[in-house]
Amino acid sequence: MGSFTRRGAMGAMGAATALPMLGRRAWAATPLTVGALRFTSHAPSFVAYERGYFADEGLEVTFKFFQAAQPMAVAVASGDADFAVTAITGGLISLAEKGAAKVVGGALSEEPDIDGQKILASNAAFEAGVTRPVGLDGKTFGITQAGSSFHYMGARIAGFEGISLSYKPLQKVPAVIGALKSGQIDAWSIVPHIAKPLAASGAAQIIGSVAEYLPDYQVTTIFTSADIAANERAKTESFLRAFSRGADDFNAALVDKTAGDEAADEMVRLIHKYVYADKPLEDARQGIVDGAMRINRNCALKMDSVIDQVDWFQSENLIAQDITVETLVDPSYVEII
Repeated sequence: MGSFTRRGAMGAMGAATALPMLGRRAWAATPLTVGALRFTSHAPSFVAYERGYFADEGLEVTFKFFQAAQPMAVAVASGDADFAVTAITGGLISLAEKGAAKVVGGALSEEPDIDGQKILASNAAFEAGVTRPVGLDGKTFGITQAGSSFHYMGARIAGFEGISLSYKPLQKVPAVIGALKSGQIDAWSIVPHIAKPLAASGAAQIIGSVAEYLPDYQVTTIFTSADIAANERAKTESFLRAFSRGADDFNAALVDKTAGDEAADEMVRLIHKYVYADKPLEDARQGIVDGAMRINRNCALKMDSVIDQVDWFQSENLIAQDITVETLVDPSYVEII
């Protein structure tokens, strides 16, 4: 497993360069279906669509929305989606083993100096004394499915603290939220645009940050079918280039805050079309701002984090033992960091 090092990945890249240096688009009016969640962390896709960056690359994008990560991997493998942006899961890795999927870039990342994903306790657990993650020993931790990113985060938190957790699969993010609110589970970890409003409304309590345990976690990746990655390079490069432009705008407006107040306000309005769209803008604004985490520049990929995730899935027998990171990742498209 450890044979695919950062240095090795750099070598595998060969002549690959930063995305802005890639050849200009060779595709016109190419229809693409992009899998997404209605999370602030998916904003670069929404920005690229709304500001015409996909159109500039000759891509006609339609979004297909999901409520969990693993079904997105299945959609890409089956051809129901061409690209998707979500977390690495056991399902995605197993599909890569079957030659059905490939990670081609990185998206959302944890950084120690950016307020990222939060660890939440139910009110009942908090009132019973669970005020820090170490207090979760023997408690129930909510996940969507076994082998999800929530499962990985919970396990890494438990391992660091030397505690044991019981995992409760609930299939969809809304179901996990409902279980946390009602005390059916004791804890969960989730992106800040969901965590902070839950805490602010008194529905749950923040007891820690994921970055304390996984400071350089590659939270989400960009992936496509193995066939598209191998045989439709121009289309893949066009998608990554447009997504990267959207990420630059998002980071400048809401993460680095270098674009000014007007740009930040415009970005919130844009994202609100997709995130918390059922709420008035003013009610949704703070949740969207709170959800601003770093999206990797030029879709660069934190390979050390990817390796750690694959190692964990293997340690839990959630994927085959002979799977390598080379099976999951095509490192020729983006910079490895």
